[in-house]
Amino acid sequence: MVDIFRYTDVAEDGIAILNPLSFEKLLLLGELAELRPDARQLDLACGKGEMLCQYAARHGTRGVGIDIHPPFIDMAKDRAAELGVAERLEFRVGDAGTNAVDSRFEVVSCIGATWIGGGFSGTVELMKRSLASDGCLLVGEVFLESEPPPDLAARHQGTLRGIADLGGLLDQVEAAGLQLTEMVIASRDDWDRYSSRQWARAHAWLGRNPDHPDAEGIRVWTDRSRRAYLGDERSWLGWGVFVLRP
Repeated sequence: MVDIFRYTDVAEDGIAILNPLSFEKLLLLGELAELRPDARQLDLACGKGEMLCQYAARHGTRGVGIDIHPPFIDMAKDRAAELGVAERLEFRVGDAGTNAVDSRFEVVSCIGATWIGGGFSGTVELMKRSLASDGCLLVGEVFLESEPPPDLAARHQGTLRGIADLGGLLDQVEAAGLQLTEMVIASRDDWDRYSSRQWARAHAWLGRNPDHPDAEGIRVWTDRSRRAYLGDERSWLGWGVFVLRP
């Protein structure tokens, strides 16, 4: 078997935004965060750095991105250079869950990686440590869009544990002493495009590399991902980015 990082390298090759978030909605989040020139953003588990790079190019922001996967950091640096914003951004290889940044930021983001803090609430607390008093958090998270039928819920008990509906997320936000002021929800098409692009890239890679030592592992990951999404997750799972303020 291959690990999640190897599968991601193959299935998300050429994909800049590593979540079911369209480019237009990524830009919308920058507007909702009320970005201004020289505002500072900390992006935890920043992936390939597309958010930081786009905001620096369009709003003149500065930022720090942290991700545990070295190839992503290399791609983020290349993207920053491509957009002419390398001097405004710093990308580091590291465990975003430790958040060892001795500074305060107007925007702190974690988009689709709340595992770094053990879940939504833990990640929000982690992010708050670096938030300026007049800043905002951008948190990307899954949620229950509808109640799974009993047989599906029993089959996915481990997967469903810790996933709240929107009301449950609001409860966690308020328990953290924050206000939910905006949200940008992925459409079903956003989810479909993100998921199926991964299957297409994995399929193309397997066609080029049928005898590669990782081929069987990539095939297993792809088959499981496709069946889980189409058979179960698409009908009850939602995803969005939530704008939280003190």
